[in-house]
Amino acid sequence: MTSTPAPILITGAGQRVGLHCALRLLDEQQPVIFSYRNERPGVQRLRDRGAIAVFADFSCEAGILAFIAQLKTHTQSLRAIIHNASTWATETPGDESRAFTDMFNVHMLAPYLINLHCADLLQRSTPADIVHISDDVTRKGSRQHMAYCATKAGLENLTLSFAAHYAPQIKVNGIAPAMVMFNENDDDAYRAKVLAKSALGIEPGAEVIYQSVRYLLDNPYVTGTTLTVNGGRHIK
Repeated sequence: MTSTPAPILITGAGQRVGLHCALRLLDEQQPVIFSYRNERPGVQRLRDRGAIAVFADFSCEAGILAFIAQLKTHTQSLRAIIHNASTWATETPGDESRAFTDMFNVHMLAPYLINLHCADLLQRSTPADIVHISDDVTRKGSRQHMAYCATKAGLENLTLSFAAHYAPQIKVNGIAPAMVMFNENDDDAYRAKVLAKSALGIEPGAEVIYQSVRYLLDNPYVTGTTLTVNGGRHIK
């Protein structure tokens, strides 16, 4: 008699890349728990596939801690945590601190607290992984989106610190993607401009992120590393 695998937690899995990764894991008979903030078709789609949905408001410490408490009512162990939740707040003149705080809470404080408070769940699984999804923009900075870039860069630094802190029981790695899929309302001019930024010049789709997650989960000798998935933007 085989036991059910420990679930994988994916934050922000109600749409786009997070949804795709959650569905692919479910295809492989891997139990999934995911966080969501807004009801979307993808949230119900995952529920229908058997994934456990847990509401989360990562905009403040209280919301993060409430999510962790609720998560622990659903499972006593975790195979992995994939920190996919992200937000984009406009850095409006005169209101910059609000944007910075919003993105800091989602991109850094939530992963930080979840990693600390859920280590006991991961330590009951062998192997165990944490994966942080950052952004290729951290490689060079951003004149227009400084707070977004800084908080994603902070997440990459947490990858290094947690990898050292939890070794050898828990591997901790990151993925830094550039654009992998357009929005439906992106016009042809915008699409052409974005595609021209990379050496490969393609819209690869969310599967490349799942492939990167799969690599990190399956490789027993990689920790403290952030994978660049950017189509060769750095050599363009």
